[in-house]
Amino acid sequence: MRSLRFRMPVGRDPEARALRALARELRRLPPRPAPDASLDLVAELARELTRSRYGALAVTDAGERTIGFFAAGLPPDALRRLRAPPQGHGSLNSLRADGRAVRFDDVSEHARSFGFPPGHPAMRALLGLPLWAGGAVRGALYVTDREDGRPFDDDDERLLRPLAHHAGRVIERDWY
Repeated sequence: MRSLRFRMPVGRDPEARALRALARELRRLPPRPAPDASLDLVAELARELTRSRYGALAVTDAGERTIGFFAAGLPPDALRRLRAPPQGHGSLNSLRADGRAVRFDDVSEHARSFGFPPGHPAMRALLGLPLWAGGAVRGALYVTDREDGRPFDDDDERLLRPLAHHAGRVIERDWY
């Protein structure tokens, strides 16, 4: 009896696209890059692959305080206007609490939303994934506002999964 196999075309598989892009970009870094370089690369790839306005990656400690923050798409002057890195309260808090991805078409409509801190750019749509390290959520990878204005979808989430997994391994290996 012959077995049937189904192969999704490589260009259409979001996870394969993300892994190829990650491998390509990691080759440009030194053999054992500093964790900051790897995590910054993940934030930028997340933004590029989902065609989002902004991408960010936050590393948190055991008390859920942000201890590392990497932003993509944010001009340097806007980054300087932030007094402190976002702490993941409000809509991102559920991601850290239950370790599941979050997706909002309008973050201001979320029950826990209470606005943005001073200097924070306005954002509407958000997709965020937890970063697991050592069996605990130790941060988040998130993107906001697709450039085409469409809501984030399952393919966007599938694009971010391998990037979040890689970031979690970097955090586990090099941060803690």
